[in-house]
Amino acid sequence: MPKASSIRTLPKNDVVAVTTVTLQALSQAGGAAIAWPMRDKAEGAARRAVIARLRALVALTRKHNGPTSAGSRPLPMTDPGRCEDFPPEAAQPGSLGAWWRQGVRAALLLSPQWSGLQTTPLLVLCLVAAPHLLGMVGQRLLISGPASFDPRALLMGWLTTLLLLWMCWQFVPRPQPDPADPRLAPSAIGLFSMMMAQAFVIGLVVWSLYVPLLRNGWFTAEVFGKVGVWAVWGLLAAWPVVATVLLAWRAGARRRLPRVCIALAIVGVMGVGEWTQSFNFWRADAPEAEEEPGPEPLALTQELMEAQPKVLAERLQALTPQRRGVVDVYAITFAPYAPEDVFMRESQLVAEVMQQRFGSTGRTLQLVNHRDTGLEWPWATPLNLQRAIQRAAALMDKEEDVLFIHLTSHGARGGPLAASLGPVDIGQMTPLMLKAWLDEAGVRWSVVSVSACYSGSWIEPLAGEGMLVMTAADADHTSYGCGRRSPLTYFGRAMYDEQLRHTLSFEQAHGAAKAVIEQREKDAGKPDGFSNPQIQVGDKVREKLVQLEAQRAMALR
Repeated sequence: MPKASSIRTLPKNDVVAVTTVTLQALSQAGGAAIAWPMRDKAEGAARRAVIARLRALVALTRKHNGPTSAGSRPLPMTDPGRCEDFPPEAAQPGSLGAWWRQGVRAALLLSPQWSGLQTTPLLVLCLVAAPHLLGMVGQRLLISGPASFDPRALLMGWLTTLLLLWMCWQFVPRPQPDPADPRLAPSAIGLFSMMMAQAFVIGLVVWSLYVPLLRNGWFTAEVFGKVGVWAVWGLLAAWPVVATVLLAWRAGARRRLPRVCIALAIVGVMGVGEWTQSFNFWRADAPEAEEEPGPEPLALTQELMEAQPKVLAERLQALTPQRRGVVDVYAITFAPYAPEDVFMRESQLVAEVMQQRFGSTGRTLQLVNHRDTGLEWPWATPLNLQRAIQRAAALMDKEEDVLFIHLTSHGARGGPLAASLGPVDIGQMTPLMLKAWLDEAGVRWSVVSVSACYSGSWIEPLAGEGMLVMTAADADHTSYGCGRRSPLTYFGRAMYDEQLRHTLSFEQAHGAAKAVIEQREKDAGKPDGFSNPQIQVGDKVREKLVQLEAQRAMALR
């Protein structure tokens, strides 16, 4: 037992202080009250009973006589029935382990035991950082293969944490009305620290479930069912919200209104954070792209060089004259970019649709640059296009017939179309060149279709009373679907393969195709926005096209 001199002079009639100092003396005995070697279980039980009665006396006298005097200090209230209360090897009450043990209770929707828990700046910092570090590790485990860390994510996701801290500060009384009530958080920072400890525990469980489910492809409707996937996701998303609300409800203020306010605030803050947080600490490294084999180059042989003039002459000569009293359509397609097959396919499609729907059989000419078509179709060069326009104009009735021209290639701002044919040097087509040739040939009724990026640049130079001009994009946007793997451009597919198979009106088909293209570009994630196809119809050519539409409707019955 401690010496009498070690016991402080006590205020008179202060029973609480006497008992408190007695317990302190027992605690300070070092060997007597703390490290007594227990000879048997009965002696240990007797010691625990003495301590329990002394603590009960402290609580009873405090209840009847009010708080202790200024000269005494209350002991922390711990469980008197546990022999671990005083052993020197026990965990310190302010350690992370102690907080996380109580965080487990809070995560299981039980009341945490606040007795003995202490907060320090370093400890609070560790409790706050732990859930974020856990999220960082969890996100990395979700990615198979190499990944890069995005440091910008370190600045994201703190709004929810700061708002929770602010709410604890606002709704936890300072000081607590009853410090002896073990259900109440000792302070606002204490409640916030417990929220962080709870968040770490819940996050540990959630990530332990998410990682194997997602990495192995098990979290799907095929495994859980559509309802099951939503149920699992909803349960894991609602768990931290419910646990945090319950923790604040139990540990905060005793008055109902503040409790309701903090509960609603927590639901709002955590709910918004769940739906809006989109930051990722890690981004999967893109695999090194395998170089796609480019198209086989054109074999510029003597046979091909000698064949091309003959092919052009034969195709021009094969065009049939117009029929008197019938609105005939002469169709020319122009695909000058050989490295990508999509333009050749679109040329073939448009020629087919014009023959089937507008009766241009025998009056259709394809000009195509491709390694496989050199013996079948003339090359798509500006000079060959000029010659084709001149030949069609010579055969058609300029007052009665319509010349249709479809150009498909890559485009640039201002209107020039890309042209490529291996070793052959091909010049670019421009809208002013086409306008000059049409005027020179004396063509009165024309429909010009341009499927290229920035093709809206063709409208103003070509516009006129006898001209319909329609494009795949406006002058400021790219079109879409002109890559090497594309079967057709978005414009070619929607306009010719779909809409013009159901209507004979270029205006109606273009309007319907425009809406279809907009949706498809959104679904594909087109980076520079809607291509915004354009159309310009001259007043007089509209009447001619209505006449053509009526004529073809009769013929197709």
